[in-house]
Amino acid sequence: MTLLDLLMSLIWLMLLYSAHLAQCLPEKPKRSALNQLTRTLLRRYDCGVRPVHNWTSPTTIYIDFILQSVLAVNGKTQSITTSIWYRQIWTDEFLVWDPEEFDGINEISLSSDAIWIPDIIISEFVDVGMSLPIPYVYVNSSGSVKNYRPMQVVLACSLEMYAFPFDKQNCSLTFRSWLHSVQEIDLALWRSADAIANDKREFMNDGEWELLSIPSHYWHIHQDNTDYAHIQFNVLIRRRPLLYVVGLLIPSIFLMLVDVISFYLPLDSGTRIAFKISILLGYTVFRVNLTDELPATAVRTPLIGVFFVVCMAMLMLSLIKSILVVKLLHHSEKEVKEMSVSAWLLDKYGSAGHGFTESALTSMKTLDHINQSGDFELEASMEEDLLSLNEIQDAPSGLEWLLQELVSLRLALSQEDGDSSTQADWLALCLKLDCFLFRLYLLVLGSYAGTLLLLWASWSFA
Repeated sequence: MTLLDLLMSLIWLMLLYSAHLAQCLPEKPKRSALNQLTRTLLRRYDCGVRPVHNWTSPTTIYIDFILQSVLAVNGKTQSITTSIWYRQIWTDEFLVWDPEEFDGINEISLSSDAIWIPDIIISEFVDVGMSLPIPYVYVNSSGSVKNYRPMQVVLACSLEMYAFPFDKQNCSLTFRSWLHSVQEIDLALWRSADAIANDKREFMNDGEWELLSIPSHYWHIHQDNTDYAHIQFNVLIRRRPLLYVVGLLIPSIFLMLVDVISFYLPLDSGTRIAFKISILLGYTVFRVNLTDELPATAVRTPLIGVFFVVCMAMLMLSLIKSILVVKLLHHSEKEVKEMSVSAWLLDKYGSAGHGFTESALTSMKTLDHINQSGDFELEASMEEDLLSLNEIQDAPSGLEWLLQELVSLRLALSQEDGDSSTQADWLALCLKLDCFLFRLYLLVLGSYAGTLLLLWASWSFA
């Protein structure tokens, strides 16, 4: 065997050994069609460029909106928290392929960070809610991109709480592009406006708020010589008032009725004052609970709060009047006359006791000029008796003392009659004021109940 034959044998052995090793090694897997499609689509893709071949062609973004629930309504901050399902659909001309070349794949999911996403925002957006991040979008072979995601958004809304708890709210969600004009990005509805307005299938309709409808419209705003596309959804909701009717309105009406009935208590008795103080304490406790239930708003006070404050003010006036009546009825006529306001009221509305003070003073002055005398005679009139005292001379001391006692008794009885007449006049005046407050209270209570009934009827037929 020559050296050449030996060399050839060695080469053949090496080839056979290499073939054996190649059979022992695992076969390298082929790339899947999905992986190849993803690599092919994103190999030269630029996510910062609007995906159109002709830059003058606008990209139309189709928007769909479904309201799932109303989570919170804050009257103080004028905001509403909602949970929505939001969908965007547009065509990406750079993400198109033939399904036959990739094992019939018609639709794939791609990372939202890897492709172009439109800058659509909600104009009323004020805070980030607890939304779950969805990092993927669906793309089909024709280039249609579907961006579906649930969102919890806090929106600025002009809330009207005056008719609480029969209030209805109208909050809007306006979708627009932040930078692009209508020549670059246009907006359109994915479904018809009627279908969106009447779609309540996904709304959680067992809470405090009831969904009425979601009307929508498309419009342009002209700014800096450029038009921008807008789509606005108006969320019309109304509050279910049954809980507040049972817990607030009916107890407040009962409390007002009890206050009205208290006008039938005697005007000059202390029982009426004690009863009204008890009602005032009930008003105070109820007002504290009412403050916790009423929505806080810095614009307008709810109607129920206004009526409640008016009723508390009238209760205070009635209580003050009752206290003044008791005080005035325990004053003498002389003390009453010394009060300028009381004297004016008594002179204007009183009917008796006008000449009492003058006669009393005349009688007291006459007693100072009584002379000692033994012969005297009592007449029917007190003035005649006092004048006859000037003619009495050398009266015995016992008769003089008896005469003075009789005149003092006569003066005391006359003063008591005058005080009783003055108290009757004050009582008549206070009865007129009490009757006026009673009628005013009935008017306020009737207006309150009638307004609530009208608001309830308006709520029912909305």
